[in-house]
Amino acid sequence: MFRVKVKTYEKGLLFKGQDLIKVLNSGTYWIKGNKRVKIYSALERFEAPIDISLLLKNQELYEQLYIVEVSDEQIALLFKNNVFQSVLTEGTYAYWKDHSLYTFKILDMNKLKVEEELSKKVLEYLCYQNIVKKAEVRNFEMALVTKDGELVEVLKAGSYYFFKQLANVQIEVVDLRQQNMELSGQEILTKDKANLRINFECTFKVNDPVVALLKNIDFRKQLYTILQMALRAYVGQLSFDEILALKSEAGNFVKSECKRQCIELGIDLISCGIKDIILPGDIKDIMNQVLVAEKKAAASMIMRREETASTRSMLNTAKLMETNKMLYKLKEMEFVEKVADKVGEITVDGKGSLFGQLKGMLSTPP
Repeated sequence: MFRVKVKTYEKGLLFKGQDLIKVLNSGTYWIKGNKRVKIYSALERFEAPIDISLLLKNQELYEQLYIVEVSDEQIALLFKNNVFQSVLTEGTYAYWKDHSLYTFKILDMNKLKVEEELSKKVLEYLCYQNIVKKAEVRNFEMALVTKDGELVEVLKAGSYYFFKQLANVQIEVVDLRQQNMELSGQEILTKDKANLRINFECTFKVNDPVVALLKNIDFRKQLYTILQMALRAYVGQLSFDEILALKSEAGNFVKSECKRQCIELGIDLISCGIKDIILPGDIKDIMNQVLVAEKKAAASMIMRREETASTRSMLNTAKLMETNKMLYKLKEMEFVEKVADKVGEITVDGKGSLFGQLKGMLSTPP
């Protein structure tokens, strides 16, 4: 006979051979015969010394344990007193009932995503354990979920968690905001064989993510190509001078030409147009020479116009002075005033008229 003491937070199992006879709760026991006792902490998981399915045939033990069975396509979330503890994978698990409340949530990993209501802490832990992957869809995005190449679900803004066990599931996120695309350095021949480099820009947005992502391969690259072809068609049908004159019309032409293709890409083409036209060096020199010649001709025309106006004004003044003596005198006084501003001293001897003397003083000596 031997004495066994089971403490408050312990459990004892009394065995005879390999057979479980009794569960010993806290207390002191005297054991007779060829028997043995195994003590367990009632605060921890029950680790069975033999196949647990054999022990659970004992009704007394079965009633004192929380039992959870997890298949190979499941995981179980363990909560102790409503606080998350750990993730349980395939197997059978047992926890003592007396001192703690254990609850379990079974997650089926054959499902596409985690649908159970779980806290962010638990979900982030599952990501850390590489069990699920997180998909974050912002408020200006949509996401397409495909399985084996087929569309399964369209996701709006929010956070989603997908089981990584399903390797054939893909998540593609598309931005629904307005975007820009630039076609830089497009070298194009005009109708009269002038080689131009053109920078073209467009603004677009995706209005049908399913069409853009699932029915097309790289819709941005395809959009670039159709814009490029439309721009070349526009420039190729016009001469160099017409391109410069009709630069602003290029956007309308390209938008009209690409309308049908953009619908097939799931895209709304908002606006487009030529940003820059870069001329070759020889054409640039010629254009500069033409500009200089035009400006010189304009300046010469203005000078001739001003000279004509000045001569006409002088002629009109002379005619008035010829018929009006008072006006002649006023002009004479104006002339004297101008001379006085430039001459320091004037001597008048009283011989002849004042105008004649002034004329004699200012005339160039022989």
